[in-house]
Amino acid sequence: MGKPQVGWIGLGSMGIGMSMNLQKYLSSSGAPALIYTNRTLSRGEPLKALGASPAESAREVATKSEIIFSCVSNDAVLKSTADEVIASGGLKGKVYVDCSTVHPETVLEVSKEVSAAGGEFVASPVFGAATMAEAGKLIFVTAGPSTATKRIAPYLNGVMGRSVIEMGEDVSKSSLVKIAGNICVVSFMEVISEAHVFVEKTGLGSAILEKMLGDMFGPVIESYSKRITTGVYAPAPDGKAGFDVALAIKDAKHALNCADAAGARLETSEVALRHMETAQKLQGNRPLDSSSMYGAIRTESGLDFFTDLCKKRDGAQ
Repeated sequence: MGKPQVGWIGLGSMGIGMSMNLQKYLSSSGAPALIYTNRTLSRGEPLKALGASPAESAREVATKSEIIFSCVSNDAVLKSTADEVIASGGLKGKVYVDCSTVHPETVLEVSKEVSAAGGEFVASPVFGAATMAEAGKLIFVTAGPSTATKRIAPYLNGVMGRSVIEMGEDVSKSSLVKIAGNICVVSFMEVISEAHVFVEKTGLGSAILEKMLGDMFGPVIESYSKRITTGVYAPAPDGKAGFDVALAIKDAKHALNCADAAGARLETSEVALRHMETAQKLQGNRPLDSSSMYGAIRTESGLDFFTDLCKKRDGAQ
């Protein structure tokens, strides 16, 4: 039996790194070249240089592929992408894997539609930033039919990721795990931002806080601090956010919605959401990272939204 044709839809900050690692694996294993598409197809030029084949639409990718991956920005885009995949016809025997961060209800809806069309759906959101996607070090959280998760297993651990958390067949469970992780991430960023403003206002300075965070909590928490101290929270006007604040706001709203439905309250997430929305209102005409809540917290404490490092960087352009 020949190796299956794999397709990819979505080349955002996460999708491009993931798909490039997947194409490298397919090439090295003698499998057919990855077929890919994106709203802006030119974003796939690095992928094409590795031997992957561009397609004009998600529908074309689905028609030509046996296993279809997607990684898109939000629920609405996933629904429209799924509609295209289903419209390709002939989904019987095919697997559709989505790696986006979306609401559990959206995942259930898409899964039901794909199943009705004869295909199998796997929800597989990922943990990790764009740099981890490039390095093939993501954490996948998979849920779906066991027959489908077995078929996609060769493309995950050791190819696009470093581990897989299996959540059984209920696709909503993987989305809930992803949301739980996002609650932690946004809370870490909120608390670290508050601590940075505290040390600036008290005269301790950010350098000593960052050293303490690294020594006490390790490189992951230190990396959150560095998003502040290196100016990543507010990229240059012509720059690009590592993880756009609009996507982080979407994720926080999903978490609050799910918590409310379960009868829980996420107070830190509520505050973080307010600060991210404030950052958007204050500086919505430029790219902002999810850590831009720091700028909003600065303004609440009488500081400028931008640190001296950001001002010097932007002034030099």
